[in-house]
Amino acid sequence: MKELKALSPFAKPYKWLIVLATLSMIGVTAMNMLAPWLIRYFIRIVTEASQHQISIDQITGLALAALLVYIIRAVSQFGADYISHHAAWSMLDDIRSHLYGHMQRLSLKYYQDRQTGELMSRVINDTNNFEQLLAHAIPTIVVNGLMLISVTAILFTMNATLALYTLIPIPLLAWMVLKFSKISRPMFRQAQDRIAEVNSILQDNFTGIKEIKAFTKEKYEKGRTGQRLSAYTKAILQALRLSNAFHPSVELVSSIGTVILIFFGGRMALANDLPIEDLVAFLLYLGSFYQPITALGRINEGLQQALASAERVVEILDEEPEIQDSPNAIEVDRAKGDIEFRNVNFHYEKDIPVLKDVSFKVRPGESLALVGPTGVGKTTLANLVPRFYDPISGEILMDGMGIQNIKLSCLRQQISFVSQDIFLFNGTIRDNILYGRMDASDDEVIAAAKAANAHEFILELIDGYDTRVGERGVKLSGGQKQRISIARAILKDAPILILDEATSAVDTQTERLIQESLDRLMETKTTIVIAHRLSTIQKADQIIVLEEGEIVEQGKHDQLLEAGGLYSQLCKAQSTNQLLAV
Repeated sequence: MKELKALSPFAKPYKWLIVLATLSMIGVTAMNMLAPWLIRYFIRIVTEASQHQISIDQITGLALAALLVYIIRAVSQFGADYISHHAAWSMLDDIRSHLYGHMQRLSLKYYQDRQTGELMSRVINDTNNFEQLLAHAIPTIVVNGLMLISVTAILFTMNATLALYTLIPIPLLAWMVLKFSKISRPMFRQAQDRIAEVNSILQDNFTGIKEIKAFTKEKYEKGRTGQRLSAYTKAILQALRLSNAFHPSVELVSSIGTVILIFFGGRMALANDLPIEDLVAFLLYLGSFYQPITALGRINEGLQQALASAERVVEILDEEPEIQDSPNAIEVDRAKGDIEFRNVNFHYEKDIPVLKDVSFKVRPGESLALVGPTGVGKTTLANLVPRFYDPISGEILMDGMGIQNIKLSCLRQQISFVSQDIFLFNGTIRDNILYGRMDASDDEVIAAAKAANAHEFILELIDGYDTRVGERGVKLSGGQKQRISIARAILKDAPILILDEATSAVDTQTERLIQESLDRLMETKTTIVIAHRLSTIQKADQIIVLEEGEIVEQGKHDQLLEAGGLYSQLCKAQSTNQLLAV
């Protein structure tokens, strides 16, 4: 019920389609009930033909009536099937959009321990199973529920005693359906978990195909993927084994009703307690009487699979974003760029501190460089500014206002990121630059590319700005991707700029081009720079040296060199390495 309740709001926009589909289902049920009644009436008039004068017109009228019934049933069946599918796929589209939107709101911490392929499986594979629930299971339950009520009323009207006999298998059938539902859903849930694992490993392998080939691990990855596929096959076969045993068992128990009818109905007919036309009608209606339960048995496999998938989807919908707007959060137009940390502490895992009592201030238009060994919290500190994470204690202010009091969308609009790990979308160069500001003109895109020293290499490409970059920009070099990322940040024109190792993975010539474009970008921005190459931060207005999550030194380049502390040691070590490299 929890899963159905969570999905029910998506049905409201399509309530009239659902009503129309339900009316069509009622039409199918009504015609199914009327057809045996016409046959019963036909048998009666034929058997009584010797006693009463039966005209050919009556037979003709009866045939036309039967034809009309079958035509109406066919039209109603089409309406029920198509309309229910139309509503189901429309609802499925809304569910997927809502699910994706909800996942977009979840904080970065949610994604740390989850694989991309597994999440994709929930959005695509699991929601796809809802179509079975919405377009097949529910209509089947509605139609067969109506049929069960109608047939029961007709059978008791014709002969209450014989009708009671036919009810004998019902309790056993009901128990079998409930038992199957209880046992099968965890099995189908396990199968969905296994296919999610398959999606995860495939996504990893396709993304890392270069590394697989470089390390000649094709055979190893084939074996690892094969294990996941075999685990899924084993899980789904286990569920289907139960399902395949269930369906014939239901039909066997249902057929006992026919045996009962033959045994008792035949005796009643021989004793003239039951007209022959009623016995034939009983046999015809009996199929419709047991059909609801046998149909539920057949659809129950898909129903349980859909409900197992619904559980996995609802798990995501129940997740609340860790980072949210505060109730009184306000919008800001454009920040000045004043940033202040006050006694900020942070950890990812409890009792393993990453930042300890960090305090500093950057004035508008100034540059702050963060320096220190790997793993001391430099990137973490930068990620706190746009509230990718919130500090455990302490306060971060922008223009004198706590960033928790600024709406997330507005806060992040004030910040541009340029990092070492550049992500480009699988589109054109123009599309990726426009990601900085979607409403920018072509002239503005070109101006941003020129400022990023990217315009010349873009024009050398066959399709220029319409060149497709491939997944994650695989068709471009590291330096080219970096300059497109800078052009994107230039186009966004946010007052605060965060540079995270923006020039660490390129050659000297490319570094010079990138540094020139970064200097232009930084001219009017409040900038936080993270860099291992200390030569790139010597002009910074303020340098903070971190060690084990704490600020151990703070000042300008010359001041820190004279102090002879950790910064001076890092500079000397880097100079020595450069000389050795030469």
